[in-house]
Amino acid sequence: MIVGIPQEVKTDEYRVSLPPDGVSELVRHGHKVLVQSGAGVGSGFLDEEYAAAGATLYMDVDSLWQESQMIVKVKEPQASEYGYLRPDLILFTYLHLAADEKLTQAMVDSGVSGVAYETVEDQEGRLPLLEPMSEVAGRMAAQVVAAYLTRPQQGRGVLMGGVPGVQPAHVVVLGGGTVGTNAARIALGMGAEVTLLDINLERLRYLDEIMPGKFSTLYSNTANIIHSIQTADAIIGSVLIAGARAPKLITRDMLSLMPDHSVIVDVAVDQGGCVETTHPTTHSDPIFFVDGVLHYGVANMPGAVPRTSSQALSNATLRYILRIADKGLEEALASDGGLMKGLNVHHGSVTYAAVADAFSMRYQAPDVALHEDIALTI
Repeated sequence: MIVGIPQEVKTDEYRVSLPPDGVSELVRHGHKVLVQSGAGVGSGFLDEEYAAAGATLYMDVDSLWQESQMIVKVKEPQASEYGYLRPDLILFTYLHLAADEKLTQAMVDSGVSGVAYETVEDQEGRLPLLEPMSEVAGRMAAQVVAAYLTRPQQGRGVLMGGVPGVQPAHVVVLGGGTVGTNAARIALGMGAEVTLLDINLERLRYLDEIMPGKFSTLYSNTANIIHSIQTADAIIGSVLIAGARAPKLITRDMLSLMPDHSVIVDVAVDQGGCVETTHPTTHSDPIFFVDGVLHYGVANMPGAVPRTSSQALSNATLRYILRIADKGLEEALASDGGLMKGLNVHHGSVTYAAVADAFSMRYQAPDVALHEDIALTI
C-alpha cells in the first residue's frame, strides 16, 4: 500500500503522524511511504532521517495526497484539505466529527473512508489510540493551570502548592478518565488540593485508593459541581463520551459562582467542550475571559510538546496502520471489531452512531456499509 504522511496544517500544530522509526516498519512490511518534506521538523525529525528510513520525500503536497492510498495524519482535515478527499482514499487520523458538522459533511460528500483514532477500541472496550494523547493533555492541563493562575498571566495569583500557613490552590477535575486522572496526579504532585467528580462510583473508589496528597472525590451531579466550583481556583474539564459531543456540565450562569480570575482548562473542547462558554483556541492565542473567568480552550494541547506526543502517538497507532496497510481496509476492519468501531464515514455514509445523532444524519452500520461495497464488486 502507498501510505502518505503530509505536514500538519492546523494552526500551531507541530506533531507528525509517524516518526522515522514508524516509517521504517512500514517499509519493512513492503509498503511505500510518501513523506512531505518538512513534515517532521516541528517534532525534531529531519528529512534526512525519513530518507534513511526508506521514505520517499515529496515537495508537492498535492501529488502526495493524490498518489497515496492511505493518508495518516494527526489532526482532522482542515478546510484547505477538503479538496484532497476522495472515494478511493483511506484517512486515518483524529477526526472528532461530532463537534464539526462542516467537516462531517465534507467527508460524506467526498466519499472518503475515515477511520478515527478516538473511536477505535481494544478488546476491553478502552480507547487505545486516544489514551496517549489524553495522558499528555491531562498532564499538560495541570501545568497550564499552574501557569495561568499566576498574576502576570491574568490569573488569581495563587501558587499551586501554597506555602506553610497559606492554602494551596483548589483544583476541580471533571471526569476521572485518562485525562482527569493524569491531571489530578500532576496537580497533586504540585501540592494542590484536588476534588475530582465522576459518575462512575467504582472509578471514584479506585482513584480514592491510589491518589496521594490532598485528594477527594464527589459523585458528579449538578449540586456537587455547583458546591465544588465556588471555592475552585481552577477547573479542568476532562469529560469524554466516545465519539460524541461532550455534555455541558458547567453553564454560563455557574461562572458567577466562581472566584474572579479563576481558570478553566477545557480539555474536552475538541469534542465541543464540557463548559458552555468554552470555544476552541490556539497555542498562539490560547485564552479569553467570560464573566471574569479565564478560559483556556486550545484544541490540540499535545501539539505544544510535539516530540513526546508524536512518539507516544506512533507507539499506539503503528500496529493499526500496519494492519490496514497489510490487509486492506475491508479485511482489517472485518477481522478486528475494535478497529471497525473506528470507521466513522465510508463512501458517503456516516458509520458511527454518535456522529449521525449529533447532526441528525442517516446512520449506516459500518459492517453493512462494507458489505455493500463487497457486493458491488462481485
